[in-house]
Amino acid sequence: MASVAAALQERGVRVTGSDANSYPPMSTFLEEHGIEIRAGYCEANLASAPDLVVIGNAISRGNAEAEAVLERKLRYCALPELLKEAFIRGKRSIVVTGTHGKTTVTSLLAWVFECSGLNPSFLIGGIPNNFSKGARFTDSEWIILEGDEYDTAFFDKRSKFMHYLPELAIINNLEFDHADIFRNLGQIQTSFRHFINLIPRNGLLAVNGDETAIAPLVQVDHCPITRFGIGGTNDIKAAGLQFSADGSKFIIGKTEFSIPMCGELNVRNALAVMTVAKHSGLNDGQIQNAFDTFEG
Repeated sequence: MASVAAALQERGVRVTGSDANSYPPMSTFLEEHGIEIRAGYCEANLASAPDLVVIGNAISRGNAEAEAVLERKLRYCALPELLKEAFIRGKRSIVVTGTHGKTTVTSLLAWVFECSGLNPSFLIGGIPNNFSKGARFTDSEWIILEGDEYDTAFFDKRSKFMHYLPELAIINNLEFDHADIFRNLGQIQTSFRHFINLIPRNGLLAVNGDETAIAPLVQVDHCPITRFGIGGTNDIKAAGLQFSADGSKFIIGKTEFSIPMCGELNVRNALAVMTVAKHSGLNDGQIQNAFDTFEG
């Protein structure tokens, strides 16, 4: 949320915030960007009658400030909705989803695009070692987002990724998670089905073809589907896997690739990135050059 607030402030939007507590380094980051954070939640924080209140998904009914927003009928939204309207709409959106590995795949994909001169915007659920921040918003046509299946806000129980306008989407793996909002794997699969329905005809759905829980989701014909994985009938498949302390090597067709991370999971992460990167017009050399300098 802080990175988005800073990006809005840089656009000339006056941003203030409320939090129960604010500590370094986040408080320092916000201060450096001229963003005032008020300690605690109360109606007095709304005295300036803000044009828009962005309510985080950690806020629930009973929060004094949220209750005041509702009572006064102030305009409000959740962070994913703000992202959609302020930063994603009009861009070519790549959304990385799955139960595990989202941060790694999103970081690696952003780095591949960066090394290829595409200067992508990105939103990542961590701070990649190749970048100094977890979010960046540029003038590039591309935006790469880590898409979370967790719910959006107390007033919007859809998964966050439902707001991200996917043109290209990755589903890397799928298993039961978030027991506080999903009762079983079937409910998670339903959320992903809704997400898949957002991909346009000129888009792409890239899925891990080795993942049995994903297979029932891809019986669709409204968009192209590419399956990646290790062997089998996948469209993009890795063979000849070799692992060492330096990372992993694998072969696709007749071309050998290497990544500085070890294990089959990371090979699949790399395959997900390659599938989308090649669909977007990048070549093997550009992809491998980025792999060589990826720091995690």
